Amino acid sequence: MNLRENTERVFQQIKNASQQAGRENDTVSVIAVTKYVEVSIAEALLSLGVHHIGENRVDKFLEKYNALKDYDLTWHLIGTLQRRKVKDVINYVDYFHALDSVKLAEEIQKRSNRVIKCFLQVNISQEETKHGFSKEELLAALPVLASLDNIEYVGLMTMAPFEASSEELNEIFKATQDLQLEIREKQIPNMPMMDLSMGMSRDYKEAIHHGSTFVRIGTAFFK
Repeated sequence: MNLRENTERVFQQIKNASQQAGRENDTVSVIAVTKYVEVSIAEALLSLGVHHIGENRVDKFLEKYNALKDYDLTWHLIGTLQRRKVKDVINYVDYFHALDSVKLAEEIQKRSNRVIKCFLQVNISQEETKHGFSKEELLAALPVLASLDNIEYVGLMTMAPFEASSEELNEIFKATQDLQLEIREKQIPNMPMMDLSMGMSRDYKEAIHHGSTFVRIGTAFFK
């Protein structure tokens, strides 16, 4: 593994994808997903231009956060969060990407000591193994979610099936973007809906084409 070469390649490919989509280079933030690497490797990324760190699990998030909290970083919790663990982690998080139920939102409201930036997770592909709101469930839940003033709903997050074709990826990401715009047009005060968390190492190009502002990259950094 050559971390420098991999990092340079990731940033160049994101830049290329942004240009191909007709977007400015600085409109896509790259989250380095460090769940499979030690703190020392995550730390090495910081000198290579990485400013966003993402972790799936609470224990690994806290391990990395405590080791690297003196750096100027933006911290992302991107995995499923059990309600009983909200109190342990939520006040260290800059962005939470997997808000997938009203009950979880209510627990965040209860446990947070500041406004938390959250992505609402949507299961556009309707996979049984995936978490997230369906479109219909989310639209019905908006009034309750809007009442929780310790949460700022910055946008939507979705994950496409691993085996999805390029055509299917485009359909999923476009449907997510369309839903984002539909909610934004409602002009709900704590739902600016300006961001999309879509795209990983295998499908970020399609995600960027459909407006993703945060891509979650793991494998491409560390292969």
